[in-house]
Amino acid sequence: MAAGFGNRMRPVTDTIPKPLVKVNGKRMIETCIDGLLANGITEIYIVVGYLKEKFHVIKEKYPFIQFIENPYYETCNNISSLYMAREHLKNVLILDGDQVIRNTEILRPEFEHSGYNCVWTDEDTIEWTLTVENGIVVSCSRIGGNHAWQIFSISRWTQEDGQKLKRHLELEFIEKKNTKIYWDDIPCICHFDEYKMGFMEMKREDMIEVDSLDELIAMDSSYAKYKEN
Repeated sequence: MAAGFGNRMRPVTDTIPKPLVKVNGKRMIETCIDGLLANGITEIYIVVGYLKEKFHVIKEKYPFIQFIENPYYETCNNISSLYMAREHLKNVLILDGDQVIRNTEILRPEFEHSGYNCVWTDEDTIEWTLTVENGIVVSCSRIGGNHAWQIFSISRWTQEDGQKLKRHLELEFIEKKNTKIYWDDIPCICHFDEYKMGFMEMKREDMIEVDSLDELIAMDSSYAKYKEN
């Protein structure tokens, strides 16, 4: 998923898509690609939109990767990106291209139930959280909480659930015109009862979601000049 503007990382992203921003010398999306390759996953699709022509550098380095263009990226939320990729949602991992993967084990393809990579949090968070009983997700909160499993933007979907996602994407995005929701709203909120989700536990340091210019500077001080300007 690499179609968005990356507004919170401007001005760095004024001329480059956020997933192509280098952190300590390596593009964020390359940490994702290399993590997938390390797990034997070679069928990889990247959904592009904003400054899509810049992704030629990825095609040059990884010629087997296929690109899917999202023509809705300027006006719609990321549900539009997954909608454009809906034909490929069978036994699939879905992840954002604007994160730094530090432990490739978290991208291993083996899974029993569909669901998200999660980190346990005792402290309050405003990120989405899951309540889990006996390994199965029983509720999801969009407003966060504590003593819960915080979800991250890596998820796995069985062939059966992937086809449900496809059908629900078409329903929400095309029929209901729900163009402003996250794609995650579909399994976590809109059609929660139709999915039996589990989760994959990981450590917080296994990956880093770089959401803002300040977070980028904290990881790579060479970007401090953008803050000064």
